[in-house]
Amino acid sequence: MILKANNKTLTLDRPHVMGIVNVTPDSFSDGGQFNSVDAAITQVSNMIDAGVSIIDIGGESTRPGAPDVTAEEELARVIPVIKAIRRQFEVWISIDTSKAEVMKQAIEAGADLINDVRALREPGALEVAAQANVPICLMHMQGEPRTMQTAPRYDNVLDDVARFLDERIAACESVGIKTERLILDPGFGFGKTLEHNYHLLAHLEKFHRFGLPILAGLSRKSMIFKLLDKKPAECVVGSLACATVAASKGAQIIRVHDVAETIEAMKIVQMMQSNQ
Repeated sequence: MILKANNKTLTLDRPHVMGIVNVTPDSFSDGGQFNSVDAAITQVSNMIDAGVSIIDIGGESTRPGAPDVTAEEELARVIPVIKAIRRQFEVWISIDTSKAEVMKQAIEAGADLINDVRALREPGALEVAAQANVPICLMHMQGEPRTMQTAPRYDNVLDDVARFLDERIAACESVGIKTERLILDPGFGFGKTLEHNYHLLAHLEKFHRFGLPILAGLSRKSMIFKLLDKKPAECVVGSLACATVAASKGAQIIRVHDVAETIEAMKIVQMMQSNQ
């Protein structure tokens, strides 16, 4: 599998690490740490030195209970950072947003990938994504960030998530988005209990039936810190364990806060996979 955008090519023949840079004041783990251009660029530089493949820039927290952010506020947070990264580095840039206007302006500023937790369901998002010649990650979420962790229920979490992704793939195809541009994310932590999350992780390989790249974002999430009874930032080891399991089950992109440590773990997975 290969991702292409803006004269870049990313061959998914090994687990790639996507580094999280939240330019927000309130993200659940790193909120406020990188919400200035200089701080974000320093973090990006460190991630690139560690060997990151993709930088994921987000300007709106999607933690449970997070307040809504206007498009204007989100643009003010992410566009200067994307432009600054693009001026200095050749790394792949992902824009983590659900808003059509943010997608549009981020791509114009140099973003190479759309990472949408709402799977292009917001007004205008499908149309903007269709016009942009970049890959798109479609994520499953039950409900909305404010309420998604209020008693989530499924008939069968694997089947229900797969059915949703099937529907969103069809919606993309209906506006001319080729499946070769799509990446799928089962949405760990988005409208799922602890048991739902670990059931998805235990059976992550089942999502390969779509024939599309799989992105797994588990880093420092409640499925880890609640299980371990720790603060999110104290869950590096737990996050590495989940990342290793996901990559072992064939996830091609692993979205994390702790880039250097995860890249080391991915080298182990890659060596194991190449000697099976």
